[in-house]
Amino acid sequence: MVRKGFTPEQIINKLREAEIHINRGISIAEASRKIGVTQQTYYRWRKEYGGLWMEQARKLKNLEKENARLKKLVADLALDNAILK
Repeated sequence: MVRKGFTPEQIINKLREAEIHINRGISIAEASRKIGVTQQTYYRWRKEYGGLWMEQARKLKNLEKENARLKKLVADLALDNAILK
């Protein structure tokens, strides 16, 4: 199955749309179907992005990218250090 890469802004908009459907009395399964994701994806997004504003979500993603880059850099340096010993 092809996986779509949603931006944090799109995810937050979809979560807000789902909350509107749920508040109208529609089940979570039906609301997640209406926004075009599975129930599991809805719960995962809600866990990660629930209560965040757009700017906060952007900062979170940028920090995650920077953290991954720094972890890779530390791993490379540790490997170089081990080789030198």
